[in-house]
Amino acid sequence: MATLTRTDQVRRIVVVLAEIFCVIGTLVGVGVLGTDVSQTSGGALSADATLIAPATTAFSIWTPIYIGLLAYTVWQFLPKNATTERVRSTGWLAAVSMVLNATWLLVTQQGWIWVSVVVILALALTLGLLVQRLCRERAAGTFEKIVVDGTFGLYLGWVAVAACANVTAAFVDGDVDLGSAGNQVAAVVVVLVAAALGVVFAARFGGRWAVAAAMAWGLSWIAVGRLTDEPKSTATAVAAVAAAVIVLAAAGRLRRDGALVDTASPTRGRVSA
Repeated sequence: MATLTRTDQVRRIVVVLAEIFCVIGTLVGVGVLGTDVSQTSGGALSADATLIAPATTAFSIWTPIYIGLLAYTVWQFLPKNATTERVRSTGWLAAVSMVLNATWLLVTQQGWIWVSVVVILALALTLGLLVQRLCRERAAGTFEKIVVDGTFGLYLGWVAVAACANVTAAFVDGDVDLGSAGNQVAAVVVVLVAAALGVVFAARFGGRWAVAAAMAWGLSWIAVGRLTDEPKSTATAVAAVAAAVIVLAAAGRLRRDGALVDTASPTRGRVSA
């Protein structure tokens, strides 16, 4: 086992502090210490605000993500884990992701919808880089695969879909209206962009199921929302279902083809989670 350095000690403490900040931000965002996200920003982020808004049930995915982040925070603090290459290369990014998560929730409390777009895009980029680094080396065991690869895979997949919804909400909040037909065409384009992003993730990360499953989950609930809630749009719902299928198929294809080698580190195996 590598020696625990001062940098390791600082990093694992920063991750703990970031997790505490994330918990506080979450309590604000769910309405315990602030206003529920769906009621902030003039309702721009509610389930019936735009054609790309997922139905409310979709947000239950945060439960396993938050549990996973807590488990990761405890796991990475253990001296034997704090010195591994995987933790050293991703710990700071994990902390940044938690801070950005809480920041997004606090920003929406102020109604700063376009600032929230910047924050969630930064969060998506951070998570993308984190998952990319996880691909360099296999998880040491099942627990690590679930807590680290699984948690951040779900986190990235969901945030990718949420970012699409967030950008759409910002435009709608800014009174961008293309008319009934135009809005539906734009919504279809957005979900297809999400599908393309899912294909890119599958190719870059070796078809990780956690990423694909989270994206398919979000896209599926967009379809449910458009079929059961306002604003209704069968075209958007069909496109969202198709996008979910494309994302899952891409992940399955990459796993089946055995494309599990990181292009940045061809001598190491990549594990999909």
